[in-house]
Amino acid sequence: MWSTADVPDTEAFGYWADVICDAFVHVSAQPVTPEAFQGKLAHTTVDRVGISAVSSRAQRVRRTRSQIARGHEDSVLANIQLTGHGRLAQDDRVAVLSPGTLTFVDSSRPYSLDFVDPFSQFVIRVPRSLMPRRSLTGATAVALGPSEPVRLVTDFFAGLERLDLATAAQLLPHGLGLLECAVGWAAGTAPTNAALTRERVHRFVSRHAREPGLDVDAIAAGCGISRRTLYRVMADESVTGLIRGQRVAFARQMLRSNPSCPLDVVARACGFAGVAQFHRAFRTITGMTPATYRSGTDRHRPWHRQSLQCGHGDTR
Repeated sequence: MWSTADVPDTEAFGYWADVICDAFVHVSAQPVTPEAFQGKLAHTTVDRVGISAVSSRAQRVRRTRSQIARGHEDSVLANIQLTGHGRLAQDDRVAVLSPGTLTFVDSSRPYSLDFVDPFSQFVIRVPRSLMPRRSLTGATAVALGPSEPVRLVTDFFAGLERLDLATAAQLLPHGLGLLECAVGWAAGTAPTNAALTRERVHRFVSRHAREPGLDVDAIAAGCGISRRTLYRVMADESVTGLIRGQRVAFARQMLRSNPSCPLDVVARACGFAGVAQFHRAFRTITGMTPATYRSGTDRHRPWHRQSLQCGHGDTR
């Protein structure tokens, strides 16, 4: 829980700008009115999915290309407007945010959010690796009204936030399936059964990639499908490559958070059979060795700390 009530009024908005960067993605923010700023954000993370309840006074938020370049992992942000009004712009589309609407934002492209009065939102931040890139085509900055299907999605996540983490983690895969359907509604197309199955495979691999024994048979069994169905729905994507990519993504996170961690420990923790396999996979995907990546991460740690200030005046 973060609240501007915890800091002096003169520091409130600077504190708030850092808070929203930590909870969501790096952005630039400005207050709209000269009065003392007030904001509160309750945040939890379940299996890499961030769930936040936000209440705040009016503000302008911008996500710029330079901020995108600094990020380590792209996300899909699902915004459920509870009270107040706002305006979301992305991909040459503009969505009006009003109570009950659901909108999607792609953090890998610039966007702006303008809130003209005090508001509250429920925000679900999903790593891009858990949702296919192509599914967002035509879906961003489209306001889905408070219809019965949309309310089913929004009520699910509102209820999920109130559960203990263990129960929420068990239900989360169903919530991601609901979001996938809602993305299809926003884009004007409903996802096919093959697309939903592919998403189930992606989510299963993301949760189990660090297990050394993960293979095609384990994935098929875990998703309740046959090997033949698995290969059919993944026809345009290598299952082995998906596992390797997830493991490298976890390794990059470990190397960023703890650059002094021995490479053999990182390899085992991320599901690789050994350092040699880890080295080959890491270089294939990133173009550099783990040691080179680690040294660069360590060298830039003070800059990363500074980047949490989010460049309030950065508009590049």
